[in-house]
Amino acid sequence: MPSTLAVLLVLGLGLSQRSSTQKQMLSKPAIWVRPSFMIPKGRPATIGCRGAGGAMEYQLHFEGGLSALERPKSRPVMNWVKFPIPAMTSHTAGQYRCSYRSGELWSELSDPLELVVTGLYDTPTLSVEPRSEVTSGENVTFRCQLATATSTFFLLKGGQSSRPQLRYGNLWAEFHLGPVTPAHRGTYRCFGSYNNHAWSFPSKPVKLLVKGDAGDTTFTPTEHTSSDYWDSYELTTGTQSQKDHFLWNHTVQNLIRLGLAVLVLVALMGLLLEDWLHRRKSGKRAHWVSRRRCGRRLRAQRALET
Repeated sequence: MPSTLAVLLVLGLGLSQRSSTQKQMLSKPAIWVRPSFMIPKGRPATIGCRGAGGAMEYQLHFEGGLSALERPKSRPVMNWVKFPIPAMTSHTAGQYRCSYRSGELWSELSDPLELVVTGLYDTPTLSVEPRSEVTSGENVTFRCQLATATSTFFLLKGGQSSRPQLRYGNLWAEFHLGPVTPAHRGTYRCFGSYNNHAWSFPSKPVKLLVKGDAGDTTFTPTEHTSSDYWDSYELTTGTQSQKDHFLWNHTVQNLIRLGLAVLVLVALMGLLLEDWLHRRKSGKRAHWVSRRRCGRRLRAQRALET
């Protein structure tokens, strides 16, 4: 019996250890920022992090280190939290990631979110060649120039789907587009960059008008853009609508542990019951043997007396 108990205990502890140490796969959180990934110096921003249903705690990581902790305000309805940035500076610009905890498990880090502070130092000048009104199929070149010494420039087209284009140059850089299509029409601005997360003021906007086809003699107007460039751009990494399920979650883990505990407890109770019955049976047998011996002694004494 002791060997059976030992086997059960080893089996239970081994499975429990395996379930607790195995890398559990929680869905990767999504991270985003509002109003934009480009935030003017001194302006507020809010970072959002979304995990799966049942998330109990969130961590925000900044430049590889832990920055803040947050808990959902109303569980289990909300599965995301907000991390406010009261005023953007060069010290709060950089790379952010987030993670969340469900039970005893922590998810992997989200995809990186790069925040940029703008409005530093000078304002660049943006121009377009050969002209701002072109026909589909032509090539155009945007030229961004900044008097302050810098070698990194970004060109950004207005609209939520745009992504900054990067070029290097000595005080100026050129961005070549073409052959252009109506998809290239829009409002463009450029920035000079002093490092990856510290940008200059935005240049004045330049509107590119593209005639749709050869039979079209009019230029298609640009899409509507916000007067504030940072209000029209939102950078989201990962998928904000995460599936609220786990491949392995803390509920399953707790059920496994509970089942193992019940199994070990039942085995112990069975062993104790069997031992008690064995002792009881042995005690009765010893009592019966003792009574027989006493009876024999009494009969022997009576025989001697007679």
